[in-house]
Amino acid sequence: MTYHGPGQIVAYLLLDLRRLGYGVRELVRRIEQAVIDLLADHGVQGERLAGAPGVYVGGAKIAALGLRVKQGCTYHGLALNVDMDLAPYRAINPCGYAGMAVTQLGDLVPEVNMQEVEAALARRLLERIYGG
Repeated sequence: MTYHGPGQIVAYLLLDLRRLGYGVRELVRRIEQAVIDLLADHGVQGERLAGAPGVYVGGAKIAALGLRVKQGCTYHGLALNVDMDLAPYRAINPCGYAGMAVTQLGDLVPEVNMQEVEAALARRLLERIYGG
């Protein structure tokens, strides 16, 4: 289960993996790396956790991934917590993990601007999905 709300960027990636020439695992790696790159642009160290797709900062999830693939095409995508009320996460098990901590970019970089982060995420996704 996940939660989507104001102050979160939800990016749905509609991609044809056959045209891209790589599989789901590689796509997940590239999406995660795009978010890690974006965080690094803001001086924040993002990381992957083995067996738990998404991006984490200090063990707390900052970006969730949820892909569906049908006939080689992807649906859904990712959610990046930027500047939101994190309280609803206390009522759920984020991505099915009981007690998982969540965080957001605004708590780590208080001067963050939602529109700038949206544009930067789009650029980073394009770079990683199409460039490696």
